[in-house]
Amino acid sequence: MIEIKDLSFSYGRKDLFQEMDLTLQPGNIYGLLGLNGAGKSTLLKLMTGLLFPTEGTLTTLGYDPAKRDPGLLSKLFVLPEELNIPGMTDREYVRVRAPFYPGFDHDRLDRYLQEFDLPRERKLTTLSYGQKKKFLLSFGLACNASLVLLDEPTNGLDIPSKGLFRRLIAETLTDEQIFIISTHQVRDVEALIDPIVILHEGTVLFNQTLAQVTSHIRISHSTTRPDSHAEGLLYCEPTVGGFSAVWKDENATDGQVDLEVLFKSVIASPETISSLFEAGRVEA
Repeated sequence: MIEIKDLSFSYGRKDLFQEMDLTLQPGNIYGLLGLNGAGKSTLLKLMTGLLFPTEGTLTTLGYDPAKRDPGLLSKLFVLPEELNIPGMTDREYVRVRAPFYPGFDHDRLDRYLQEFDLPRERKLTTLSYGQKKKFLLSFGLACNASLVLLDEPTNGLDIPSKGLFRRLIAETLTDEQIFIISTHQVRDVEALIDPIVILHEGTVLFNQTLAQVTSHIRISHSTTRPDSHAEGLLYCEPTVGGFSAVWKDENATDGQVDLEVLFKSVIASPETISSLFEAGRVEA
Protein backbone atom coordinates (compact mmCIF):
# COMPACT_ATOMS: atom_id res chain seq x y z
CA MET A 1 0.00 0.00 0.00
CA ILE A 2 1.03 3.58 -0.62
CA GLU A 3 -0.34 6.14 1.83
CA ILE A 4 0.01 9.89 1.33
CA LYS A 5 -1.37 12.32 3.91
CA ASP A 6 -1.27 16.13 3.83
CA LEU A 7 1.73 16.04 1.51
CA SER A 8 3.20 19.28 0.22
CA PHE A 9 6.17 19.69 -2.11
CA SER A 10 7.88 22.68 -3.67
CA TYR A 11 10.57 23.34 -6.23
CA GLY A 12 12.24 26.32 -4.60
CA ARG A 13 9.52 28.92 -4.14
CA LYS A 14 7.17 27.18 -6.57
CA ASP A 15 4.55 25.05 -4.82
CA LEU A 16 3.63 21.89 -6.73
CA PHE A 17 1.58 19.84 -4.26
CA GLN A 18 -0.46 21.25 -1.39
CA GLU A 19 -1.85 18.97 1.34
CA MET A 20 -2.28 16.02 -1.02
CA ASP A 21 -4.03 12.87 0.20
CA LEU A 22 -3.88 9.58 -1.71
CA THR A 23 -4.06 5.86 -0.92
CA LEU A 24 -3.13 3.21 -3.47
CA GLN A 25 -4.04 -0.43 -2.85
CA PRO A 26 -2.40 -3.67 -4.09
CA GLY A 27 -3.98 -5.62 -6.92
CA ASN A 28 -4.50 -2.58 -9.15
CA ILE A 29 -2.98 -1.00 -12.25
CA TYR A 30 -3.38 2.70 -11.58
CA GLY A 31 -3.43 5.16 -14.44
CA LEU A 32 -1.76 8.42 -13.37
CA LEU A 33 -2.92 11.23 -15.65
CA GLY A 34 -2.39 14.97 -15.71
CA LEU A 35 -1.43 17.93 -17.87
CA ASN A 36 2.23 18.70 -18.55
CA GLY A 37 3.73 20.01 -15.33
CA ALA A 38 1.01 18.51 -13.12
CA GLY A 39 3.66 16.60 -11.17
CA LYS A 40 3.22 12.99 -12.31
CA SER A 41 6.95 12.22 -12.52
CA THR A 42 7.59 14.18 -9.32
CA LEU A 43 5.00 12.10 -7.47
CA LEU A 44 6.71 8.89 -8.61
CA LYS A 45 10.05 10.23 -7.35
CA LEU A 46 8.49 11.08 -3.99
CA MET A 47 7.13 7.54 -3.73
CA THR A 48 10.61 6.10 -4.28
CA GLY A 49 12.63 8.51 -2.15
CA LEU A 50 14.33 10.37 -4.98
CA LEU A 51 12.61 13.54 -3.77
CA PHE A 52 11.38 14.47 -0.28
CA PRO A 53 8.12 16.09 0.87
CA THR A 54 8.36 19.52 2.44
CA GLU A 55 5.38 18.68 4.67
CA GLY A 56 3.11 15.73 5.38
CA THR A 57 3.75 11.98 5.36
CA LEU A 58 4.30 9.37 2.68
CA THR A 59 4.77 5.64 3.22
CA THR A 60 5.53 3.17 0.43
CA LEU A 61 4.92 -0.51 1.20
CA GLY A 62 5.23 0.34 4.89
CA TYR A 63 8.56 2.17 4.48
CA ASP A 64 9.58 5.81 4.59
CA PRO A 65 10.95 6.07 1.03
CA ALA A 66 13.22 8.98 1.95
CA LYS A 67 15.39 6.54 3.93
CA ARG A 68 15.99 4.40 0.79
CA ASP A 69 15.89 1.24 2.90
CA PRO A 70 17.24 -1.85 1.04
CA GLY A 71 14.07 -3.68 2.03
CA LEU A 72 12.02 -1.17 0.04
CA LEU A 73 14.42 -0.97 -2.90
CA SER A 74 14.24 -4.75 -3.35
CA LYS A 75 10.47 -4.47 -3.71
CA LEU A 76 10.20 -1.72 -6.30
CA PHE A 77 11.06 -1.27 -9.94
CA VAL A 78 11.04 2.08 -11.72
CA LEU A 79 11.07 2.63 -15.47
CA PRO A 80 11.76 6.36 -16.00
CA GLU A 81 10.74 8.26 -19.10
CA GLU A 82 14.36 9.15 -19.82
CA LEU A 83 16.42 5.97 -20.04
CA ASN A 84 19.91 5.85 -18.55
CA ILE A 85 21.21 2.44 -19.54
CA PRO A 86 24.78 1.19 -18.92
CA GLY A 87 27.22 0.04 -21.59
CA MET A 88 26.95 -3.68 -20.85
CA THR A 89 25.28 -6.64 -22.50
CA ASP A 90 21.84 -7.88 -21.49
CA ARG A 91 23.32 -10.88 -19.69
CA GLU A 92 25.80 -8.69 -17.79
CA TYR A 93 22.97 -6.36 -16.80
CA VAL A 94 20.91 -9.26 -15.47
CA ARG A 95 23.91 -10.75 -13.63
CA VAL A 96 24.54 -7.43 -11.86
CA ARG A 97 20.99 -6.22 -11.22
CA ALA A 98 18.84 -9.33 -10.74
CA PRO A 99 20.34 -10.30 -7.34
CA PHE A 100 18.79 -7.17 -5.84
CA TYR A 101 15.34 -8.75 -6.39
CA PRO A 102 14.79 -11.94 -4.34
CA GLY A 103 11.88 -13.03 -6.52
CA PHE A 104 13.56 -12.48 -9.87
CA ASP A 105 12.34 -14.98 -12.49
CA HIS A 106 15.02 -15.69 -15.12
CA ASP A 107 12.75 -17.98 -17.15
CA ARG A 108 10.10 -15.27 -17.34
CA LEU A 109 12.70 -12.75 -18.49
CA ASP A 110 13.91 -15.05 -21.27
CA ARG A 111 10.31 -15.52 -22.43
CA TYR A 112 9.62 -11.79 -22.46
CA LEU A 113 12.80 -11.01 -24.39
CA GLN A 114 11.91 -13.68 -26.92
CA GLU A 115 8.36 -12.36 -27.32
CA PHE A 116 9.71 -8.84 -27.87
CA ASP A 117 12.17 -10.34 -30.39
CA LEU A 118 15.16 -8.62 -28.80
CA PRO A 119 18.75 -9.40 -29.85
CA ARG A 120 20.96 -11.01 -27.19
CA GLU A 121 24.62 -10.60 -26.29
CA ARG A 122 24.79 -7.02 -27.54
CA LYS A 123 25.69 -3.94 -25.55
CA LEU A 124 22.47 -2.31 -24.46
CA THR A 125 23.75 1.10 -25.57
CA THR A 126 23.78 -0.14 -29.19
CA LEU A 127 20.05 -0.88 -29.13
CA SER A 128 17.42 1.51 -30.46
CA TYR A 129 15.35 3.51 -27.98
CA GLY A 130 12.41 1.16 -28.48
CA GLN A 131 14.58 -1.92 -27.95
CA LYS A 132 16.04 -0.44 -24.76
CA LYS A 133 12.53 0.26 -23.52
CA LYS A 134 11.43 -3.32 -24.26
CA PHE A 135 14.47 -4.76 -22.49
CA LEU A 136 13.88 -2.72 -19.34
CA LEU A 137 10.16 -3.53 -19.38
CA SER A 138 10.99 -7.22 -19.62
CA PHE A 139 13.51 -6.98 -16.80
CA GLY A 140 11.12 -5.01 -14.62
CA LEU A 141 8.27 -7.48 -15.04
CA ALA A 142 10.60 -10.38 -14.26
CA CYS A 143 11.59 -8.75 -10.94
CA ASN A 144 8.26 -9.69 -9.32
CA ALA A 145 8.46 -6.35 -7.50
CA SER A 146 5.65 -5.33 -5.17
CA LEU A 147 5.58 -1.84 -6.69
CA VAL A 148 6.16 -1.21 -10.40
CA LEU A 149 6.29 2.42 -11.56
CA LEU A 150 6.20 3.01 -15.31
CA ASP A 151 6.65 6.56 -16.61
CA GLU A 152 5.45 6.86 -20.24
CA PRO A 153 6.14 3.15 -20.87
CA THR A 154 4.73 3.01 -24.41
CA ASN A 155 6.89 5.84 -25.79
CA GLY A 156 9.16 4.34 -28.44
CA LEU A 157 7.14 1.14 -28.84
CA ASP A 158 5.69 0.15 -32.20
CA ILE A 159 2.05 -0.92 -32.49
CA PRO A 160 2.61 -4.69 -32.07
CA SER A 161 4.88 -4.07 -29.08
CA LYS A 162 2.24 -1.88 -27.42
CA GLY A 163 -0.24 -4.73 -27.69
CA LEU A 164 2.30 -7.16 -26.25
CA PHE A 165 3.08 -4.71 -23.44
CA ARG A 166 -0.60 -4.55 -22.45
CA ARG A 167 -0.90 -8.34 -22.44
CA LEU A 168 2.23 -8.89 -20.36
CA ILE A 169 1.20 -6.30 -17.78
CA ALA A 170 -2.25 -7.87 -17.45
CA GLU A 171 -0.72 -11.35 -17.12
CA THR A 172 1.88 -10.27 -14.57
CA LEU A 173 -0.20 -8.37 -12.00
CA THR A 174 -0.94 -10.23 -8.77
CA ASP A 175 -3.11 -9.30 -5.80
CA GLU A 176 0.04 -8.30 -3.90
CA GLN A 177 1.36 -5.86 -6.51
CA ILE A 178 0.72 -2.22 -7.32
CA PHE A 179 1.37 -0.99 -10.85
CA ILE A 180 1.33 2.74 -11.59
CA ILE A 181 1.40 3.83 -15.22
CA SER A 182 2.02 7.55 -15.69
CA THR A 183 1.22 8.53 -19.26
CA HIS A 184 -0.02 11.05 -21.79
CA GLN A 185 -0.66 8.21 -24.26
CA VAL A 186 -4.03 7.27 -22.82
CA ARG A 187 -5.14 5.38 -25.92
CA ASP A 188 -2.23 2.97 -25.49
CA VAL A 189 -3.33 1.83 -22.04
CA GLU A 190 -7.03 2.64 -21.66
CA ALA A 191 -7.98 -1.07 -21.69
CA LEU A 192 -5.43 -1.72 -18.95
CA ILE A 193 -5.50 0.99 -16.29
CA ASP A 194 -8.07 1.00 -13.48
CA PRO A 195 -8.50 3.00 -11.22
CA ILE A 196 -7.85 6.40 -12.79
CA VAL A 197 -5.98 9.07 -10.79
CA ILE A 198 -5.87 12.61 -12.19
CA LEU A 199 -3.48 15.24 -10.83
CA HIS A 200 -4.33 18.88 -11.37
CA GLU A 201 -3.13 22.12 -9.78
CA GLY A 202 -1.33 20.48 -6.90
CA THR A 203 -3.94 17.99 -5.80
CA VAL A 204 -5.58 14.67 -6.61
CA LEU A 205 -8.58 15.88 -8.55
CA PHE A 206 -10.00 12.47 -9.41
CA ASN A 207 -9.47 8.93 -8.10
CA GLN A 208 -12.11 6.50 -9.30
CA THR A 209 -12.48 2.99 -10.63
CA LEU A 210 -14.00 2.52 -14.07
CA ALA A 211 -16.95 0.79 -12.43
CA GLN A 212 -17.61 3.91 -10.39
CA VAL A 213 -17.24 6.09 -13.47
CA THR A 214 -19.77 4.12 -15.48
CA SER A 215 -22.21 4.07 -12.59
CA HIS A 216 -22.40 7.86 -12.64
CA ILE A 217 -21.70 9.10 -16.15
CA ARG A 218 -22.14 8.14 -19.78
CA ILE A 219 -19.93 9.18 -22.70
CA SER A 220 -21.59 9.53 -26.09
CA HIS A 221 -20.33 10.11 -29.63
CA SER A 222 -22.68 11.65 -32.20
CA THR A 223 -22.57 13.43 -35.53
CA THR A 224 -24.47 16.46 -34.21
CA ARG A 225 -23.66 18.73 -31.27
CA PRO A 226 -25.93 18.17 -28.25
CA ASP A 227 -28.04 21.08 -27.07
CA SER A 228 -25.93 22.97 -24.54
CA HIS A 229 -28.98 23.10 -22.26
CA ALA A 230 -29.77 19.40 -22.54
CA GLU A 231 -30.50 17.78 -19.20
CA GLY A 232 -27.49 15.96 -17.74
CA LEU A 233 -24.92 17.35 -20.18
CA LEU A 234 -21.61 17.88 -18.36
CA TYR A 235 -19.09 18.36 -21.17
CA CYS A 236 -18.94 18.42 -24.95
CA GLU A 237 -16.12 18.68 -27.50
CA PRO A 238 -15.80 18.35 -31.28
CA THR A 239 -14.12 15.19 -32.51
CA VAL A 240 -13.42 13.64 -35.88
CA GLY A 241 -16.78 13.01 -37.49
CA GLY A 242 -18.88 14.71 -34.82
CA PHE A 243 -18.97 15.39 -31.10
CA SER A 244 -18.14 13.61 -27.86
CA ALA A 245 -20.17 14.39 -24.76
CA VAL A 246 -20.17 13.45 -21.09
CA TRP A 247 -23.56 13.02 -19.42
CA LYS A 248 -24.72 12.54 -15.87
CA ASP A 249 -26.40 9.14 -15.94
CA GLU A 250 -26.89 7.03 -12.82
CA ASN A 251 -28.19 4.17 -14.98
CA ALA A 252 -25.24 3.91 -17.37
CA THR A 253 -24.30 0.24 -17.64
CA ASP A 254 -22.34 -0.29 -20.86
CA GLY A 255 -18.96 -0.02 -19.10
CA GLN A 256 -17.32 1.83 -22.00
CA VAL A 257 -15.18 4.83 -21.08
CA ASP A 258 -13.29 7.11 -23.46
CA LEU A 259 -10.48 8.10 -21.09
CA GLU A 260 -9.32 11.08 -23.15
CA VAL A 261 -12.79 12.58 -23.08
CA LEU A 262 -13.19 11.74 -19.39
CA PHE A 263 -9.86 13.39 -18.59
CA LYS A 264 -10.73 16.55 -20.50
CA SER A 265 -14.13 16.76 -18.81
CA VAL A 266 -12.58 16.44 -15.35
CA ILE A 267 -10.02 19.18 -16.08
CA ALA A 268 -12.67 21.44 -17.63
CA SER A 269 -15.25 21.05 -14.85
CA PRO A 270 -13.50 19.61 -11.79
CA GLU A 271 -16.07 20.58 -9.19
CA THR A 272 -19.02 19.41 -11.27
CA ILE A 273 -17.52 16.03 -12.13
CA SER A 274 -16.04 15.40 -8.68
CA SER A 275 -19.33 16.15 -6.94
CA LEU A 276 -20.94 13.21 -8.74
CA PHE A 277 -18.60 10.79 -6.99
CA GLU A 278 -18.62 12.12 -3.44
CA ALA A 279 -20.78 9.30 -2.15
CA GLY A 280 -18.72 6.56 -3.79
CA ARG A 281 -15.24 8.01 -3.78
CA VAL A 282 -12.25 5.67 -3.84
CA GLU A 283 -10.34 6.05 -0.57
CA ALA A 284 -7.87 8.83 -1.23
